[in-house]
Amino acid sequence: MATSLSDRLGVCSWSLQPESADDLLAKLAQTGISKIQIALDPIRENKGGAWTGFAKKCASQNVKCVSGMFATVGEDYSTLESIKRTGGVVPDHTWEENWRNIQADLELAAQLGLPLVTFHAGFLPHDENDPQYRKLQDRIRQIAELFAKRGITLTFETGQETAETLRGFLEKLNCPGVGVNLDPANMILYDKGNPIDALRVLGPWIRQCHMKDARRTKVPGTWGEEVVLGTGEVDWPAFLSGLEKLGFAGYLCIEREAGNQRVADIRTAKEFLERVAAEVR
Repeated sequence: MATSLSDRLGVCSWSLQPESADDLLAKLAQTGISKIQIALDPIRENKGGAWTGFAKKCASQNVKCVSGMFATVGEDYSTLESIKRTGGVVPDHTWEENWRNIQADLELAAQLGLPLVTFHAGFLPHDENDPQYRKLQDRIRQIAELFAKRGITLTFETGQETAETLRGFLEKLNCPGVGVNLDPANMILYDKGNPIDALRVLGPWIRQCHMKDARRTKVPGTWGEEVVLGTGEVDWPAFLSGLEKLGFAGYLCIEREAGNQRVADIRTAKEFLERVAAEVR
């Protein structure tokens, strides 16, 4: 794998809000980045044939899919409480549908040759005696074992839990094919600790990072604010230095989920990260 930061930068496809494969690739070209983490669900659903021939179109434009992502049904991000109730594979009433979708997404990931797929597992209880804890362990192990059979790493996105809680969950799970997609901004958005400290806690499990920025809430129990990368509270020199100290050489996928000028914001993020990387070396 390439080790320079520029060669390791990707874009999360959903950040560009694409309506089709052609739309995604046109917007991606404007960012100056040729690698993507691809959302699998739109391709699986392929409404109106908008994603037909996606892999061939990527190849023709020298675009590399470095990883995938799948979402779960019924997620409600309107408040911290609503996503705690509805997020990931925790709810029983959506589990069967999620399991069907996950199996189909895995087949697609294998066809695309993806080495890694990320998802939000849902709220991880910090108490091992919580009935939800065992249920979530069992469901994630079921998913992880399915992915492992195809040689694909399954990674949790950081968010609703502290780094220490996530580490404890991973240690208990004890699945070699499971890792972490570290998103420093999510730790700030959810008010779940310092992302620089999380590097030390989660280091052995980090397989990919989302590059996103945020400001912490001033009202406990409410969302923080996602902002253009470089204008928030993530200490990017410390974050990049920390990754380097860990020997991490995986992909760094820029994610932007707010604002109405996504291409411009992603270009700004790219330029900022390249500048910081040059300064910390």
